[in-house]
Amino acid sequence: MQVQDDTRPYDSINVTPMLDLAYVLLVVFILMTTASVQGLTVNMPKPSNKPSTEQHELKVVQVMPDGALLLNGAAVSLTELERHLSEARGRDPGMSVAIKGDARTHYAKVVAVIDLCNRLQVSMGLVTSRIGT
Repeated sequence: MQVQDDTRPYDSINVTPMLDLAYVLLVVFILMTTASVQGLTVNMPKPSNKPSTEQHELKVVQVMPDGALLLNGAAVSLTELERHLSEARGRDPGMSVAIKGDARTHYAKVVAVIDLCNRLQVSMGLVTSRIGT
């Protein structure tokens, strides 16, 4: 019985394992790149377990599409609004302002009201509605 010795060199190289390695490295690169994207750090306030019994004054400022300002439904100018808010802050330091800006309002008018509240150091919030309502 004769044993055949097949010691010929290979004519081609099998590249399948190298392609597998290349694909794995590509996937790792994509995952690491998307994971390293920096985001904003936001510290959300935690609700207290006890209900608040304090009652503070609330002023509602509406910014109409034409730029007119309404304070609790009454038309006012920006200077009158400043006077009313500073008087209300003098009566109740814990008072707050709810700003309702119409979707068609120029953004500059809403920013002017926000700047006024910041200057007077009045707590404020922007009133929004749910999408689709």
